[in-house]
Amino acid sequence: MNAALYSINHKVISWMVVLLMLVGGAISFTNLGQLEQPEFTIKTALVITNYPGGSPEQVEEEVTLPLEDAIQQMSQIKHITSINSAGLSQIEVEISDQYDKHSLPQVWDELRRKVNDAQGIMPTGVSTSVIVDDFSDVYGYMLNLTGEGYSYRELHNFSNLLRRELVLIPGVKKVSVTGIPQEIVVVEMSQQKLAALGLEPDYIYGLLQTQNVVSNAGKMLVGDYRIRIHPTGELADITEMKHILVSPAGSDKLIYLGDIAKIYRTTTEAPSEIYHSNGEKALSVGISYSSGVNVVDISRAISQHIGSLSAEIPVGMQLNVIYDQGAIVDKAVSGFIINLAQSVAIVILVLLVFMGLKSGVLMGAVLTITILDTFIVMNVFGIQLQNVSLGALIIALGMLVDNAIVVTEGIIIGIRKGLSRKEAASRIVKQSQGPLLGATIIAIMAFAPIGLSSDATGEFCASLFQVLLISLSISWVTAITITPFFCYLLFKDGDKSNAETNPYNGVIFTLYDKILSSAMRYRLLSLIIVVIMLIATVIGMTKVKNVFFPASTTPIFMVDIWMPEGTDILGTETLVNRIEHDLLNTYDEHGIVNITSVIGQGAQRFALTYQPEKTYAAYAQLMIEMRDLENLAQFLPWLEQHLRQAYPEAEYRVKKMENGPSPAAKIEARLYGDNPIILRQLSEQVKDIFNQEPDADNIRSTWRNKQLIIRPQIDLARSREIGISKQDLDTALLRNFNGQQIGIYRDGSHLLPIIARSPANERKNANSLNELQVWSSKYQDFAPITQLVSSFASEWENPIIMRRDRKRVITVLADPATHSHETADSLLKKVRYKVEALELPVGYTLEWGGEFETSSEAQQGLANSIPMGYLAMFLITVLLFNSLRQPIIIWLTVPLAVIGVAFGLLALDAPLSFMAVLGMLSLSGMIIKNSIVLVDQINLELKEGKPPYHAVYQSAVSRVRPVGMAALTTMLGMVPLLSDPFFQSMAVTIVFGLGFATVLTLVILPVIYTLIYRIKVEPFVAD
Repeated sequence: MNAALYSINHKVISWMVVLLMLVGGAISFTNLGQLEQPEFTIKTALVITNYPGGSPEQVEEEVTLPLEDAIQQMSQIKHITSINSAGLSQIEVEISDQYDKHSLPQVWDELRRKVNDAQGIMPTGVSTSVIVDDFSDVYGYMLNLTGEGYSYRELHNFSNLLRRELVLIPGVKKVSVTGIPQEIVVVEMSQQKLAALGLEPDYIYGLLQTQNVVSNAGKMLVGDYRIRIHPTGELADITEMKHILVSPAGSDKLIYLGDIAKIYRTTTEAPSEIYHSNGEKALSVGISYSSGVNVVDISRAISQHIGSLSAEIPVGMQLNVIYDQGAIVDKAVSGFIINLAQSVAIVILVLLVFMGLKSGVLMGAVLTITILDTFIVMNVFGIQLQNVSLGALIIALGMLVDNAIVVTEGIIIGIRKGLSRKEAASRIVKQSQGPLLGATIIAIMAFAPIGLSSDATGEFCASLFQVLLISLSISWVTAITITPFFCYLLFKDGDKSNAETNPYNGVIFTLYDKILSSAMRYRLLSLIIVVIMLIATVIGMTKVKNVFFPASTTPIFMVDIWMPEGTDILGTETLVNRIEHDLLNTYDEHGIVNITSVIGQGAQRFALTYQPEKTYAAYAQLMIEMRDLENLAQFLPWLEQHLRQAYPEAEYRVKKMENGPSPAAKIEARLYGDNPIILRQLSEQVKDIFNQEPDADNIRSTWRNKQLIIRPQIDLARSREIGISKQDLDTALLRNFNGQQIGIYRDGSHLLPIIARSPANERKNANSLNELQVWSSKYQDFAPITQLVSSFASEWENPIIMRRDRKRVITVLADPATHSHETADSLLKKVRYKVEALELPVGYTLEWGGEFETSSEAQQGLANSIPMGYLAMFLITVLLFNSLRQPIIIWLTVPLAVIGVAFGLLALDAPLSFMAVLGMLSLSGMIIKNSIVLVDQINLELKEGKPPYHAVYQSAVSRVRPVGMAALTTMLGMVPLLSDPFFQSMAVTIVFGLGFATVLTLVILPVIYTLIYRIKVEPFVAD
């Protein structure tokens, strides 16, 4: 069946299909989910285990190693990375790329089983491991809750109300509130007073524990009823603790807890995280969206709901929106829609200029139908609108009319030769539908490596392939059905009496005729010129700068602050307070909108590409929102210099938001080995090399600085004599300087730890160490610490020991300076050979991470799928032509694109990013598609009995317009993306690569064809 004739003969069906596409596409577009960036699966989990009192080495050997042994048994593991610090093991488990979001829950279940199995061999004192596997939760709507004069409990109570309200909104998946310090009940007792009174601490703490417990008192049988017995005595208020009698049994003194202790509620002195919003203490409220929803609509619903709660917000409390993904997506999608509309307008304008009014209108209609039909299929398969899928639509624009151009051109030429509309449509569709289908499949297969790549970057860019697959497939269908139908409606039948003998007599044809005749006459010279251009291109590509992904255009940046390791979290907060005070005074001057500070760890994940830092008391992060990118660009250099000059006690890393995977640093040199001393020495050598480069910045190592510890030297003989064990000493020290949990206080739904500790004048006074009294159970009295400790030594220890894939590793990190023009790739090239020249001891190895690793993994993911994709493309060309020589001729034109790519990247100073690599892959499909059209026409001319040289020459001339128009529409359709940072490199690659390749293909392919088939030049034809 001829699809063209069916469409023409069944007008009602054709109009119905067009109407359904138009209406269905418009409705589908409004129903499509909208996101800022594509969803991709974060395939990591964190295993957290506390070992109170354990040194970093003990945590590593007694906790982390057994857990790593258990976890390593899983076949799904890609990498295991652990951070071992005093009392804490943090193991990050990364799963292999082939496991997707559907299979990960089973993987996490197996991880839990392995970790649970290992709990039985943990030493006494180790807490049960906690597994965190919800890293994929992205809190796309972030608020800070502040309230001057309000306590954390009051802020927390209102945040609970807010959470209960917001979680009911359709499309909201989860509401998380963080930054809430642990509230505690403190029983503050002076060790000196206890010693003077001779009161045993454990006796007092035991009274508190047994007084405030929930225990079963049983039930009494009364007749046929059982009545529950529930004695009084539980503490209804902390003031009741003061009345607990603590004098020993048999004592004639009545001593109450209130006589010797100060009892009060407060928050912990060492919270795990602290939030500030514009200099005020705050709680962070994060709202995550359900998968597949339109975040713009949900964001508006959240804002409206918060507005409706304004009457319930206590006076003085404020909700400050610091990140609204819906607003960002709305702006981004609107910008992309404008780009898409501009691209459509450009394509239609080009068609109107070069193909006439009727053809231009026809192409515009077919293009619009194809795009709307693409929205229908995207909606069916749940493909959302985000920067990658919308970019794919713009990339596809020019190619969407390629098939329609060939069909329309064939119909126009047929009509000019005197054929009727039906005859012309039937003939061209019958002749070209097979080659066009093959060419379309090849164009799709060129993007297949993106869709088939299983790594995170491939998943991130998967919608690029999906949208191109859908849209290009639809374009072929519309080209052989809707296009001839519209041609039948717009054009008139040809008149054989007035048939044109030469329909190729325009200016463009005449110019091309001269160029082609010269090239075919001087074939060897033509090939030599092309080879010289290719050699120059190879040299030129070495001058092109390389990046992985460009920075995001969101006007938000981060400042990582690292105080010396060992700094208390409140000391880190003090520095943050000073910096905030500085910046708050320059809000208007620099265009600052919001400053959110997180002390102790990273913020809640508000974007998939944001990687929150793990827990470190010496760490803080400022999240600064600027008015626009111009303010951001001006403020960054000033801020970096100001921080280092005004606050030199800390290390800083200023970084913009990323569009793709974001490693800890752009450059990472990993050093593996066993001996911590040798690892530190090697890391210092690497740091020295990095420091020699003026454009290297943020140079640091992951093990941080060594930390001072105090080592009381216990006299074992004396301690046994007075009946005090090491555990007794540890407990006394803990109670005096930190505080020890001795029970739970119940306050409604809140369970507050009861902490026993010394007053501040003893707790925070280093001299009180020598005055500490330790209880002896043997003598039922206190003994001075000096009786069992011979001396107090001080040592330096590694506060952090890191491991990767079951080996100790220290990583030296660096970034290109923000004021420099260096990229991670160019800076790595400067230091790499020097670092690799270092002599490593036996058993020690070097590995490069950072952007080099993430980029290599992404390119390896493409490389693994490229062979199959390209093999399929080549086989399709063989099947199309039932020949080997013709596919080889077609494929020899593919490298010509690199000439234009190198010229474009160098001329516009654009980087060779991962997106540019994808652009180069897609170019091969575009060029092959154009070449197929040309070679297929040669075969048609030969079948008509024309001499070989004449057939090649005339085919090239007859295909100038469809091939040229297809390339021109694709190139100009990409123009709006030249100003988009994310797609700029890809746009440059396609615009310049396709432009150069098309011109050269139209000239060089006929030359190569005549050489391979040994066709002699016939000057009379050229003349």
